[in-house]
Amino acid sequence: MKIYNGEGMILGRLAARVAKDALLGEEVSVVNCEKIMVSGARQVNFARATQKRGRYGHPHRSQTHSRLPDKWVRRSVRGMLPWKQARGKDAYQLIKCYIGVPSEFAGKEFITLTDSSVHKLPNLKYVSIREICQHIGGKVE
Repeated sequence: MKIYNGEGMILGRLAARVAKDALLGEEVSVVNCEKIMVSGARQVNFARATQKRGRYGHPHRSQTHSRLPDKWVRRSVRGMLPWKQARGKDAYQLIKCYIGVPSEFAGKEFITLTDSSVHKLPNLKYVSIREICQHIGGKVE
């Protein structure tokens, strides 16, 4: 089982690595999902999330996009998987995402990806998933 620490990581790069490991048959867990960063300007990310959330009209009669950081990350990883094939659905079942660090992972060692760090960005334009989820109405502590 691999446990990735999402603190200060870029969402797309982390999601690609998690999807690759899951396709190889590994059980993968991601902790600190609320501290994962999304690159780009703050207002652009907020507008994109608001537009995605309100895409289906009111009242919501179809699947809505989650406002919780752990489900947001899991859905992003799903975009990296071949979802319409059986192996993609099987790999998706191997992925678990958590807000913070649960007690079952308290003494274990986490994998921190140095090539996926937010410090590798050439500019300072990024926003955390926690801020995005709070902007669209999520109750993140």
